[in-house]
Amino acid sequence: MKIELTINGVRRTGDVEPRKTLVDTLREDFLLTGTHAGCEHGVCGACTVLLNGEPVRSCLMFAAQADGYEITTIEGVAPAPGEMSVVQDAFCETHGLQCGFCTPGMILSAHALLERTQSPSHEDILEAISGNICRCTGYGQIVEAIEFAADRLRKSNAPRPAAAVEGTAK
Repeated sequence: MKIELTINGVRRTGDVEPRKTLVDTLREDFLLTGTHAGCEHGVCGACTVLLNGEPVRSCLMFAAQADGYEITTIEGVAPAPGEMSVVQDAFCETHGLQCGFCTPGMILSAHALLERTQSPSHEDILEAISGNICRCTGYGQIVEAIEFAADRLRKSNAPRPAAAVEGTAK
């Protein structure tokens, strides 16, 4: 089956079996290996990608279901090659990662949250990452990283998306 996806801003086409998952398609057909295949049951969140800006478990979705959608993987969040996004940098600075297996899903969940709200509460952050399991950090540094990134984004001169104005939704 032929599918067309916009992956990290680039229009891509591929031939996939109708039963092939999105995570397998991203990793095997498009060589985007930053998206991790973890439990393959939608429990761990390691396979999280953004589908039209919203976090989804790519192990629970067939690639054919994503036909025509915009997908953002961890490879697509950096502003330029060799650079890191504010969220990625915050994870590094606060030691919000250890083994790194959950990190791409956590970062994408954080990006989606920070696109929706400029000043997320502690509870907002916990809710945003609640579908992602980390077996190394105890979540303290991950939450700290997201709070740090939110603070940096609020203080930056970079224009924020209109949806990030407090109290509005995308």
